[in-house]
Amino acid sequence: MKRRANELAIAAALLYTAVVMFPIAWMAITAIKHPSDTALRPPRFIPASESPPQTYKFEVSALNFSSQFKNPDILGYLLNSVFVAAASTIVSVFLGAFAAYGFSRFRLAGSNDWQFFILSTRMLPALAVSVPISWMYAKANQWTGMPVLMDSPLGLILLYTCFNLSFSTWMMKAFIDEIPSSYEEAALLDGYSRAQVLFRIILPQASTGLLATAVFCLIAAWNEYAFALTLTQTNAVTMPVYLHGVIGDTSKVPWGRLAAGASVFMLPIVVFSLLMRKHLLRGITFGAVKG
Repeated sequence: MKRRANELAIAAALLYTAVVMFPIAWMAITAIKHPSDTALRPPRFIPASESPPQTYKFEVSALNFSSQFKNPDILGYLLNSVFVAAASTIVSVFLGAFAAYGFSRFRLAGSNDWQFFILSTRMLPALAVSVPISWMYAKANQWTGMPVLMDSPLGLILLYTCFNLSFSTWMMKAFIDEIPSSYEEAALLDGYSRAQVLFRIILPQASTGLLATAVFCLIAAWNEYAFALTLTQTNAVTMPVYLHGVIGDTSKVPWGRLAAGASVFMLPIVVFSLLMRKHLLRGITFGAVKG
């Protein structure tokens, strides 16, 4: 009976993996098809060319990638995404660690209410605040006479940091709660300051939590679209906004170019997630098993 249950569990996991991976596989296959092959009806799963008719020969094309990279600005859009996502992740994790340490180690009046208030900002739909934020950013640009916030990487970094800070605080607090307070009590008796305790004892002990939180924050900032669409025009355009522009006339969507651009955009975050997979798994399964 137990063996049967294990087999069913494995089958269900394989089925789920196939369902989840199919869109990604289809995107990758579309990217390496010939442009004329991407709109066939019925669709052809394996990239191929008809030569002679009714005979299919496996053929990989790089035309979608070459046409995508003919745009000289695409590297700038990719660098904007890298810079904004990395900077907002570093700042949100750094500030979240401070807030989490305070909530974990000190008795604060209304601590639970403050934590819920912080988390509630994560529940706010981006489109609900995009108009007032756009107005504030535009006014800041008018007052300074420079693109300080609107159509600026700084504006996106501040905004992504604010939205990721709530998640960072909650997740880091859970990891810091696991660290025995006796470590820092001993350090304080040895003459360490609170700052030294945080940087020399708490954060090294919670390094897995820091990296797991960083992965989630980076993915959220990397994929963010709504704010990037409403707050950027030319200088700070990120890859999600650019890829939406590739669609153009919806009656003639260049599926090959779009798949090639999405593949390039997805590659850095996939590589980073694979490198951090152990810490990512720790963040996903945290609290599921108690030792």
